[in-house]
Amino acid sequence: MRTYLDFEKPVAELEAKIEELRAVAASGEAVSIAEDVARLEAKSELALSELYENLTPWQKTQVARHPLRPHFSDYIAKLFEEFTPLAGDRKFGDDHAILGGFARFAGQSVCVIGHEKGSTTESRIHHNFGMARPEGYRKAVRLMELADRFEVPVVTLVDTAGAYPGIDAEERGQAEAIARSTDAGLALGVPNVSVIIGEGGSGGAIAIATANRVMMLEHSIYSVISPEGAASILWRDTTKAQEAATNMKITAQDLLKFGVVDEIVPEPAGGAHRHPDATISATGKAIQAALKGVQWSFTRSNPAAPG
Repeated sequence: MRTYLDFEKPVAELEAKIEELRAVAASGEAVSIAEDVARLEAKSELALSELYENLTPWQKTQVARHPLRPHFSDYIAKLFEEFTPLAGDRKFGDDHAILGGFARFAGQSVCVIGHEKGSTTESRIHHNFGMARPEGYRKAVRLMELADRFEVPVVTLVDTAGAYPGIDAEERGQAEAIARSTDAGLALGVPNVSVIIGEGGSGGAIAIATANRVMMLEHSIYSVISPEGAASILWRDTTKAQEAATNMKITAQDLLKFGVVDEIVPEPAGGAHRHPDATISATGKAIQAALKGVQWSFTRSNPAAPG
């Protein structure tokens, strides 16, 4: 069953009418209604296209958080081959909000790291809704150091509301772990490409989004704090989250204009949650092109570099 966002109500009504007509046609109680269905489908597609061409920052925030958007595991299944996950930070334990390992992508070995939010209630709890604890970032550091040692490019997929704010995470050095992960990304001597595929929240995102080339999906967001958090701090009123989203400039379009990110990966009309396979395919092509560009830069600046 399709989940509609609040602002998608006009499209929801049209698609509900289409389903009603199809149900009537299937029951054999009406003459051919193919023309009516086709007309409504065209109207629905036009309404959806126009709607997504003019999304507000708050609406983009809702789209970025849509539960049916493709997650890290979906990208792994569709884009990468021979994925071998590695677990644990070799200090405390394993964190399930950040997953990573080595795989083959477009014919070459890569290290791939990303946030996993989960797609069911059980998996969301297991992955802590994509909010990593310190051991998640230390695992990311371990993987990046391995990639550097074996001269393997790094690809990161970012989708988190932020690092886990629990007391246990703070006790185990959350801020230090995030800082070290960010530093590891800056210190990499191999090509490193990052894509914001949903939410890019605070230090929890930048810890693995520090890369040679950073891209964002068209309806993703990237910010130092969530709109609700900013509204709570600035106005002590979370109902002002929409105003905060607008003023914070968190959309891919704003961040590209400011030079925070390097490229926007287009999403199909209606967003990634409506067309996950097409979105994943477009993201794969963007990653492949970005890796080639970064590898060319590495080779040109350092003839002894891999690639």
